[in-house]
Amino acid sequence: MDKVKNIIVGCGITGITLARRIAEEKNEEVLIIDNKDHIGGNCYDYYDENICVHKYGTHIFHTDNKDVWNFLSKFTKWHPYMHKVKAVIEGIEIPVPFNINSMEMVFPSCLSEKLQQKLVEKFGFGKKVPILELRKCDDKDLNFLADYIYKRIFLDYTLKQWGVKPEDLDPLVTGRVPVYVSRDDRYFQNKYQGIPLNGYTKMMEKMLDHPLIKVKLNTSFNDIKNSIEYEKLYYTGAIDEYFDYKFGELPYRSINLDFQKYDKEYYQSNSVINYPENYTFTRIGEYKYFLDDKSDKTIVSFEYPEAFVRGKNERYYPIINEENLALYQKYLDEAKKDPKLMFLGRLGDYKYYDMDKAIERVLNMEI
Repeated sequence: MDKVKNIIVGCGITGITLARRIAEEKNEEVLIIDNKDHIGGNCYDYYDENICVHKYGTHIFHTDNKDVWNFLSKFTKWHPYMHKVKAVIEGIEIPVPFNINSMEMVFPSCLSEKLQQKLVEKFGFGKKVPILELRKCDDKDLNFLADYIYKRIFLDYTLKQWGVKPEDLDPLVTGRVPVYVSRDDRYFQNKYQGIPLNGYTKMMEKMLDHPLIKVKLNTSFNDIKNSIEYEKLYYTGAIDEYFDYKFGELPYRSINLDFQKYDKEYYQSNSVINYPENYTFTRIGEYKYFLDDKSDKTIVSFEYPEAFVRGKNERYYPIINEENLALYQKYLDEAKKDPKLMFLGRLGDYKYYDMDKAIERVLNMEI
């Protein structure tokens, strides 16, 4: 029977950050395993045609947390990058989230000026207003604006992405798609934004480069659980899967990514362009924009959201609502019965995490 002090299941950004903390701060050995054939989880990237491609869809790092930024900066230099997203509305590429610049591109100037004035008076300049909140306004002009944005940008995109109407989603999800009373076209307004200079994988390789950290890929916990002894198990995989779905299956949305290579310098005008009104895909990502990679070819991905089905695709987004959170709580209560066991990460916590929040969770936890 093999023995190890700490086992971490899942070699994504959460597990890797935790492994580094345990090795550095506690001076304890860590075995980190993953059933994939690569490190990094959904943050994994690789080079093709001199282009750094994100295998699981576009990933942009952004945070206001200086501790998180400084932690990662020990393992990478940064390529400064301010993410902007466009959406094709009525055949025009406009900035999203919908803002004052978007308004001026789709409306006559007289209407745009009136709407701008009312938005500033009602909410203040620089405010982000959730679209469902804007729909509750009793002003007919703001109602018109809310209905326009809801139908053109929000409704069909949400139906494609989540398979339900916006009203049936948790406010934490709908709040991520605001109307921005500003001319700031950036998708994020965080203080620190960028892409690791040599890609996420190289950064995470350096995080794992410690004599007390051992990595085993192509390995599931079920493969080794009966042949190894441990003092602590940190599980970043799906909590319902760990307990063999004894209370039922936690639902997720997934994405089918269709990667295409083109014999041209660029395919589109921007790194990410959304298609809320047209087609069955939600967006197209073009990867060479992120690190300003130079190549006479380009690589893009078309994103087709779909339901998660075990054995068919990857878990991407937990579907947060009262029923699913109640089911998650049952699993969490079960987990608390084992003092050697701790769940964390997107799948362990059944929570959508931006990368910085996943790292912040690990930096702030007691180990």
